Amino acid sequence: MSHPKFVSFTRNGHSGYGVLAGDGIIDLSARHGTKWPTLREVIADGVLLKLAEEAAGLEPDFPVSDIRYEIPVPAPEKIICVGVNFPDRNEEYKDGQAAPSNPSLFTRFPRSFTGHDQPLIRPPESPQLDYEGEIVIIIGKTGRRIPEAEALSHIAALSLCNEGTIRDWVRHAKFNVTQGKNFDRTGSIGPWLIPFTHEAQIADIRLETRVNGDVRQSDRTSRMIFSFRKIINYISTFTTLVPGDVIVTGTPTGAGARFDPPIWLKPGDVVEVEADGIGILRNTITDEV
Repeated sequence: MSHPKFVSFTRNGHSGYGVLAGDGIIDLSARHGTKWPTLREVIADGVLLKLAEEAAGLEPDFPVSDIRYEIPVPAPEKIICVGVNFPDRNEEYKDGQAAPSNPSLFTRFPRSFTGHDQPLIRPPESPQLDYEGEIVIIIGKTGRRIPEAEALSHIAALSLCNEGTIRDWVRHAKFNVTQGKNFDRTGSIGPWLIPFTHEAQIADIRLETRVNGDVRQSDRTSRMIFSFRKIINYISTFTTLVPGDVIVTGTPTGAGARFDPPIWLKPGDVVEVEADGIGILRNTITDEV
């Protein structure tokens, strides 16, 4: 069964959202933008599936070639990222430590991400732009101290992330990684949102990252150190999760930093992040102008 693909876009200088239909877009924002200005409000009101049913009987309003993809949830209150969440990834650190008992977390700003088919920007401060393919969960229901047994009911949708990182800037201070994770437009989220309806969509799916067609990362979500349930439970212990919050759930082994010598992304490279049932997020690399 194919799931509806909700996209946020810019067209003719105006922001909107809709559903992908073949090579076209059904413009839901033109129909419902007064009530739900963005997909964030659609998610908050729990009407993703309702709008998908409505769109099923409509013809596209314009071709995909007319739009620029944007990150699916504009201006989320929080973007929280999980580090070191696959067994081989933990072993990469070669520090002799067992897998941690709690997730390592950091935050990113919306401005550090761009949309599908947009270039990732290599800044002049460093050539060490790296890729990290990850699965994204979008929160649909407010919660605090959410029990693991109830955690999946708080997910509204799924997406993909290339959690691009400036590697030497994650070591500018003693313990934080904020700088290297937040250069403008070094990462991407998209290409769309897939409504989340059952656990099989994420329980054991393949996650793969390719650079210029070469597979660099490949693993399965069933091998994650911290499950989706645990991640939601843990994060909601200290902060209230609200609709539209974005959680980036961790990357497998194989990032460019771990090669000897390291292989950094360079202008002209094409990076693809793919996950079963979600799609393919694609970006090129370019230098900041």
